[in-house]
Amino acid sequence: MADTIPPPVVGEILGDFSATKRRKPEPTSIVIFGATGDLAGRKLAPALYNIMLDGGLSDPTMIIGVSRGDQTAQKFAAELRPKVEQFSRQKVDPAKWDKFASMLDFVGGEFNDDKTYLALKEKLEAAKAKGTRGNRVFYLSTPPSVFALILEKLHQHKLIECAVQRPGVPACRVIVEKPFGRDLASARALNEMIGGYLDESQIYRIDHYLGKETVQNILVLRFGNSIFEPLWNRNHVEYVEITAAEDIGIEGRGAFYEQTGVVRDIIQNHLLQVMALVTMEVPASFKADDIRDEKSQVLRSVRELTLNDVANFAVRGQYRGYREENGVAPNSQVPTYAAIRFMIDSWRWQGVPFYLRAGKKLAERLTEVNIHFRAVPLVLFKEEAAGSVLQPAVLTLRIQPKEGISLRFVAKVPGEHIQVGNVMMTMNYADAFNRPISEAYERLLLDCMRGDATLFNRRDSVDRAWELIQPVLQVWEATPGVHIYEPGTGGPPSADEMMGREGHSWRELQRQPSGQG
Repeated sequence: MADTIPPPVVGEILGDFSATKRRKPEPTSIVIFGATGDLAGRKLAPALYNIMLDGGLSDPTMIIGVSRGDQTAQKFAAELRPKVEQFSRQKVDPAKWDKFASMLDFVGGEFNDDKTYLALKEKLEAAKAKGTRGNRVFYLSTPPSVFALILEKLHQHKLIECAVQRPGVPACRVIVEKPFGRDLASARALNEMIGGYLDESQIYRIDHYLGKETVQNILVLRFGNSIFEPLWNRNHVEYVEITAAEDIGIEGRGAFYEQTGVVRDIIQNHLLQVMALVTMEVPASFKADDIRDEKSQVLRSVRELTLNDVANFAVRGQYRGYREENGVAPNSQVPTYAAIRFMIDSWRWQGVPFYLRAGKKLAERLTEVNIHFRAVPLVLFKEEAAGSVLQPAVLTLRIQPKEGISLRFVAKVPGEHIQVGNVMMTMNYADAFNRPISEAYERLLLDCMRGDATLFNRRDSVDRAWELIQPVLQVWEATPGVHIYEPGTGGPPSADEMMGREGHSWRELQRQPSGQG
């Protein structure tokens, strides 16, 4: 295994990556099933509006909402406007909004009604005549339970076809939202069902975490800087922690959370995919399949959890008050917090523990990766460091909020005597490059229209992620034992004890002053 990349290869890889990302998508029809739902209003419509403002949409682009109800395109636009005004990262300009509204259309009807798809086909044919060339993206912003119905109807009415996507021919792509199954068996069944209608190159399994600026920059940070890659292995890294903490509760989604829980909601998809990006080997290029090949290889190298591992290195918690939420069972054992240790049996990472944690109602809202480097021998500094805590270097990749990178290291304290202390060097993306950070859904929607699947999950990775957390789900659902923790804290003390047994500790979550974070 090579620990460094020759500079020409890095230059070639980064050049290819940059060119791919700058390419403007072809004129496209974007069909959103569930267009009057929460996701479309909070994320999809604002994302598409911001893409338009940034000049990312080719003319003509048509956005067709499909949902229950009978309304005109004008009424659909009027209902979306206040949501876009609330959630858009850029202010809504009346003239620009009129342009965006002119792209909108609507088909009302039930998902099981042939009339819905006949009307949709008519809209798509009209869009093709205007210049979309037959390019289309179907976004299934619906519960997974209706995926099969929608795809069957789309296939029946010849709105989708199974074909390898190639440049120069009309594109047909489908975006599916999580949760992608609720266990290994259901995920495989869902993959089989979707694979019966579409080629893998047409399927875009979205994970909005992978659209975050810092997540994408992990590859550039590692492979574009020769100072990091030689240290990115078991010889220099003591342990890695990946955290997804939220300071809010389930926000009225009690029935959903009772069926899901934090492991399915966050760890199985988001955090395992982030771990794969952090630990993957050098890809042959930044093309989608090369990167996804390396991510899949990492996940195959993760050691499967035994019953003993689940007992000793998997902790579940539930915030006090969860059982009083609407839709939650009074004796619920569903975890709102989970911490799990994974080991990667590879040449690069053998013996390095990876601690993943996620939770609701914690002290702080943040998602980040902390890479803890090995401590130096204190022979030289034992007198200078007396009475102080000389901490090893830590590289932090902050995914949200305030995306950025920081490095904690040791330096001399100013003064006559030699005294050492810990200091922090921080880079914030928005400040460093003097430009706003695009939302994750903006990048992911653009990538799908471009046909770039780099940041979307492939079938083999989805299956493997379910295989890895399956033992945890089976044990926890068969046996009670959730640890209650107080809202606004760092989670259950048992999670600290788990890491403490190996001489490690979590990055402490700190309650933010009102209005911050």
